[in-house]
Amino acid sequence: MPLRFPHGVLADACYRTPPRNSGPATHLMTAGPEIQSKRSASRPAQFAWCLFDWANQGYPTVIETFIFATFFTQAVAVSPTEGTALWGYTLSVAGFLIVILSPILGAISDEGGRRKPWLLFFSLCCVSACALLWFTRPDPSWVVWALIFFCISATTFEFTQIFYNAMLSDLVPMHRIGRLSGFGWAAGYTGGLTVLTLILLLFVQPETPWLGLDKESGEHVRISALIVAGWWILFSLPLFMLVPDQPSRHLPLRQAALQGVRTLLHTLRNIRHYSNVARFLVARMIYNDGLNTLFAFGAIYAAGTFGMQFEEILLFGIVLNISAGIGAFAFGLIDERLGSKRIIMLSLVALIIIGILLILTTSVAFFWVLGVAIGCFFGPVQSASRALMAQIAPPGLEARMFGLYSLSGKAIAFVGPAVLGLVTDVFESQRAGMATIAVFFLIGLVVLAGVRDPRRAALEK
Repeated sequence: MPLRFPHGVLADACYRTPPRNSGPATHLMTAGPEIQSKRSASRPAQFAWCLFDWANQGYPTVIETFIFATFFTQAVAVSPTEGTALWGYTLSVAGFLIVILSPILGAISDEGGRRKPWLLFFSLCCVSACALLWFTRPDPSWVVWALIFFCISATTFEFTQIFYNAMLSDLVPMHRIGRLSGFGWAAGYTGGLTVLTLILLLFVQPETPWLGLDKESGEHVRISALIVAGWWILFSLPLFMLVPDQPSRHLPLRQAALQGVRTLLHTLRNIRHYSNVARFLVARMIYNDGLNTLFAFGAIYAAGTFGMQFEEILLFGIVLNISAGIGAFAFGLIDERLGSKRIIMLSLVALIIIGILLILTTSVAFFWVLGVAIGCFFGPVQSASRALMAQIAPPGLEARMFGLYSLSGKAIAFVGPAVLGLVTDVFESQRAGMATIAVFFLIGLVVLAGVRDPRRAALEK
């Protein structure tokens, strides 16, 4: 267990300790340094943890973004316009469920102690719902089927991230959290792209798909749901076999749920005692909305402003993901020297500068160069954010804080696209609309500047 700011020793450096007898969460923050320092996992366990990122990132890459989403809008829905709207509405429903339930689930997990049973349960839910998408035929009568199971899989996918991310601080000392998080993100990008490439080369692009699948009924595309599900199951097994879990507190589920909700409400009422965490979550909520907007509208901007065709956009997306994986890996290596907060700030500054250049350029070649550069800093923002959350989360409250972390990623997800759309409409310019993303990065950067770096605070002590 890494050295984490025990109560009364280093706590004041990164969050304010609650007053004595302030509520049911207080006892969870009192573990001493002699206990905290023992939590460290073996190299195989750390590798297995990273492999889970490799296992599950095929879902957002293949199902949510590139292949199945396109299949639904182009072949299942009545029209591409209606399909796009229905897909967006379903993501909004999933986002609402994530915002409401993520903090509650994290709190219940903290009360019960263990993470892996929750991770296993929601992984099976996501994998099962994803596999059932195989039955979706290219016919409007299957729209409801597809949307129901897409909503279930999209929601439970995010739930798995709560418990998976909460394991991070159990595996390595604090100064190595950023490195392990970066390696995990790099593995995730690589795994998602590997699945995408296999599906494209073996099934989607060939005139005669592998296994003789029927193109008329969309089997060559629908098989992607089964491959993603099988890939997840196969490569997640090492985590459940090798990664240590926190001990159970032997609370019945009902009691853990009631106590978890009570302590969550207590945490929210006394959020001033966790001021450092609260400031970081606000900062992340703002700059993450910029990241999500950039990801959602990047292809639209490439097509509308630079005239890129679908094949070029797909290739651009693959290259962008490769550079993001390389960036997450490279910055993970230097996280011990710079610290997670500095990496986030450096990456946001770089994204602002590169974003301005992207808006000003008229050269397609320069657009490609800048796109690759954006990827190099896109990945580090995500991996270092997860690492910083693990570093500043109060001991014993990790899952609860990562529940709030999931909430911060979805709470204002509608604001960025709405602002971009409004500015684009008012100025009748995609470039003007895309410029609003830099504003989200800048505001997030300013808020983040006030977050205390836990490692620097530890050195000061």
